[in-house]
Amino acid sequence: INLILVLLESKKFEMEKLKIEWNKEGKIIMDKENGVFEFSGRILPHNPKEFFEPLFNWFDEYIKNPNSSTVITFKMDYFNTASSKKILDALLVLETIFKMDNFYVEVHWYYQEEDQDLYEAGVGYSELVNIPFKFKNY
Repeated sequence: INLILVLLESKKFEMEKLKIEWNKEGKIIMDKENGVFEFSGRILPHNPKEFFEPLFNWFDEYIKNPNSSTVITFKMDYFNTASSKKILDALLVLETIFKMDNFYVEVHWYYQEEDQDLYEAGVGYSELVNIPFKFKNY
């Protein structure tokens, strides 16, 4: 797997932008300044702990000073079983932010109409965390 990790400095919020790409199949973007929080494509890391470590390091900083509104988009074609736990862990971090005073978090879960497994995975996550979910067919 070719993994590209890009950290770009954001002057306004003094927080780096995180972009993780792999094999031109998928990406994770966390960009506080522009309000872009996205998982997209196929998430298939062989070593999820190592793969997701930069994401959770980023969240450790973001949770200290989150945007007043965080909308995270999941527009994945596929994710493996090993990634499913890390996705839940990310949602649990967002739930912590949602429970803070004066902060809003919402999940936009995209799925293709014929992909009921991905839709049901989103429903399952929505039942495990206390965050509003919007399901969007594309």
